[in-house]
Amino acid sequence: MTQITLTQNAAQRINAILAKQTDATMLRVSVDGGGCSGFSYKFDFETTANSDDLVVERDGAKVAIDEMSLGFLDGSEIDFSTDLIGAAFKINNPNATANCGCGTSFSI
Repeated sequence: MTQITLTQNAAQRINAILAKQTDATMLRVSVDGGGCSGFSYKFDFETTANSDDLVVERDGAKVAIDEMSLGFLDGSEIDFSTDLIGAAFKINNPNATANCGCGTSFSI
């Protein structure tokens, strides 16, 4: 069974963003081919999950992940961090063998 977790910081940030949105109810995380290291993470907001999506919930925040991306994200933690270079959603992915400096692309 695929295991993906959502940190408290990520849940709080998702809820804060969605409180200002009128046309979205959840964050969608997916993996696309391309990027500096071979694959890249994609973040979108949308209203509904697809029937084959995994939906992860914490503190009222929902994240939908499509079936194709699940294999790349198994065991991952979705976080939100604020540091000197900015604030962003981050994926702590144990499957990634390399990450690029921007943090949005990885290789397996």
